[in-house]
Amino acid sequence: MNYGTIIYDRQDTTGIICLNRPDRMNAVNEEMYSELIDVLEKTAGDTGVRSLVITGSVLVKDGKKKQAFCAGADLKKHGEGERTHGQKRAYIELAHRATEGIYRYPKPVVAAVNGPARGAGTEMALNCDFVFMAEEASMAFPETGLGTFVGGGVTVHLPKMIGVMKAKELVYTGRVLRGDEAVSMGLALESLPVESLMSRVMEFCSLLGEKAPVSMKLAKERLQNSGELDFATALHLETDAILACMDTEDWHEGVLAFAEKRKPEYKGK
Repeated sequence: MNYGTIIYDRQDTTGIICLNRPDRMNAVNEEMYSELIDVLEKTAGDTGVRSLVITGSVLVKDGKKKQAFCAGADLKKHGEGERTHGQKRAYIELAHRATEGIYRYPKPVVAAVNGPARGAGTEMALNCDFVFMAEEASMAFPETGLGTFVGGGVTVHLPKMIGVMKAKELVYTGRVLRGDEAVSMGLALESLPVESLMSRVMEFCSLLGEKAPVSMKLAKERLQNSGELDFATALHLETDAILACMDTEDWHEGVLAFAEKRKPEYKGK
């Protein structure tokens, strides 16, 4: 798959999306959102892909590396010409299709935040299942200082992750969080040197790739919606999920592998 604003690659069972507009700190535009939607749709049904990583490309200038995950919306592009109300809505809805596509992707998605993430970049990361951050990477919501508003489901995700008061602080003030503080607040799983970031993320994804795909898909579906269910409904849905797993070949493989004291070989069916 060849794209203009992202690079897609695959290593073993892990698909890797690299946001690739380094001269603009990987800021998003319509083309990038469209290409993200395309790669999400095309890989969702690929049984060879067990997890997905989203990271940012690096600008090398004068022998120096400038890390960036995603600087948010391309404000320079936004400033070029006046859009109609309908065009503005179409842009926002396209952005939300991309972030919702990440959130509802049927396999684990990991954000490897290698540098600054702002606005739409932070929203993209928080729609992933896991966030790993470089120590010098950062995230923030600068929207109120720019006269705009957060998107990508932040008003739902953020309070669930860190509580309403902390969510208000970050959205109201646009305060910048470094990797270690993001971990302490529950917005990231780990913070580590940028040189070790991708190797650690790939190690983590390798672990995820060993699990039964149907089980993982159902686990993601149920946990994503956990805050919206009462206990009785959750038990009912868990019953359906367990039965669905027990009807798969992978369930029998898992039981057999356990009895034979070997690593199971799951096929996603």
